[in-house]
Amino acid sequence: MAGSLGDLGGLLKQAQKMQRQVQEMQGELAKKHFEGSAGGGAVKVVVNGAREFVSIKINPEVVDPAEVDMLEDLVGSALKQALAAAEAASSEAMQGVTGGLGLPGMM
Repeated sequence: MAGSLGDLGGLLKQAQKMQRQVQEMQGELAKKHFEGSAGGGAVKVVVNGAREFVSIKINPEVVDPAEVDMLEDLVGSALKQALAAAEAASSEAMQGVTGGLGLPGMM
């Protein structure tokens, strides 16, 4: 019985270490920026690794009051691309920390 408690204690320590590593990794990712673009670079959106909007740049040549709908579509597309890049980096970093265990609540 004492051996099983020791194993449980070791497992708990390992889980705590993994949780600290995940938090550190998330902090580092939050500092990184990811860019998405649409319309051949006419619209560029930047988000951070915490999946928060950072900035948007729109080429003045694509701003036409008659084509606001197209501009909105380009912005949405660029934002989705930037968020997907941030998500991919987060998933990749998480695989390194958890060893692919897929632990719930560790993302």
